[in-house]
Amino acid sequence: MKNLRYWIWFTQSIGYCSVKAKQITQLYDSIEEFYFGGEAEWRFSGLFSETEIDKLKKTPLTVSDSIISKCCELSYETITLEDKHYPECLKSIDDPPAVLYVSGMLPDIDNRLSIAIVGTRKASQYGTSSSYNFANKLASVGVTVVSGGALGVDCASHYGALAADGVTICVLGCGINYDYLRENAKMRSDITFKGAVISEYPPDTKPYAYNFPQRNRIISALSDGILLIEAGKKSGSLITVNTALEQDFQKKIFALAGTNDPRFDGSNELIKNGIASLVTDYKDILNAYNNLYATTEIDIGIPKDEVIDLIPVKGKAPKEFEGFAVNDLSDLPVHKENPDLSEIEKQIYYTINNEPLHIDKLSELTEIPVYKLLASLTMLEVKGYIKCVQGRSYILV
Repeated sequence: MKNLRYWIWFTQSIGYCSVKAKQITQLYDSIEEFYFGGEAEWRFSGLFSETEIDKLKKTPLTVSDSIISKCCELSYETITLEDKHYPECLKSIDDPPAVLYVSGMLPDIDNRLSIAIVGTRKASQYGTSSSYNFANKLASVGVTVVSGGALGVDCASHYGALAADGVTICVLGCGINYDYLRENAKMRSDITFKGAVISEYPPDTKPYAYNFPQRNRIISALSDGILLIEAGKKSGSLITVNTALEQDFQKKIFALAGTNDPRFDGSNELIKNGIASLVTDYKDILNAYNNLYATTEIDIGIPKDEVIDLIPVKGKAPKEFEGFAVNDLSDLPVHKENPDLSEIEKQIYYTINNEPLHIDKLSELTEIPVYKLLASLTMLEVKGYIKCVQGRSYILV
């Protein structure tokens, strides 16, 4: 949290979603140098209006202290634009957040495929079940699911990722601790155990209407692609799509084929105009990133035609482990000698044993990024050497 105190001071002076935060990093060695430059330096930079200079002068540095204290009390991580682990995908946009407030564990978003799933808050049953299913299947093969924590499509997507024991990021338009949508409080808490709830707004910030369009630029920046599930012509989720294209015109946009219901007018229009690629299955998205994923007809995780209710199943033992007991160690599978595998497949194969090994732990042990593991794990399953048994855990067969 390098120079956190000064960056919070800056946001409390100038506000959020400002291009001037990034411009400061380009002109000065640090925000601290900018702060101590004082009024003369602020004028000389040519970045600020008279009104903004007046705000910088009148905002005391101590305004940061209560926010930092609150973050410590709530165990929130804070990441500034100057921190080494600030996401590069966020830093690349014109108006990156000066400070990110994080509850949970922000994944290595720059090295993992991430898909934002967005759509209307007043989603149809088809929209919510589709959001859940897409998120569930994508998360089950290691894709990070990004959404905004709202009702409808957003929360269905988060629930789907959680049910797959996957990683999801919830980007809020208010302070993380604000009691926004109380019915989703448990969902937000669950997200922090495998993913993160994040915001550019300090604790206690209310969910003002203008925060949400600003929030959408973070969702799009964190994502390699945007999946639009259900959106009318005036849906706020279209802002996320437009922002994504402004940030990177080559960013992939996907849309679910909708009915003639007005709730799909916006997403259908994107498909008609060639802005969004029509998808009917999660593998349509994976195939668009075939440099990261093995292209195979094998459906990993959830049967293609299965319809999943919008209820995450927790606390139940997977069917593979029902009545599981080992009394004789000689019954356990052993590694085969001289397996016909590539070097990376051998490294993975000899790391996996008879105890379920989660993909994140496997990545740590082999020092191979998760997104690179996935294709090799798929091939090892196809060849009959390993089996996926519990979420994203693997054992020998």
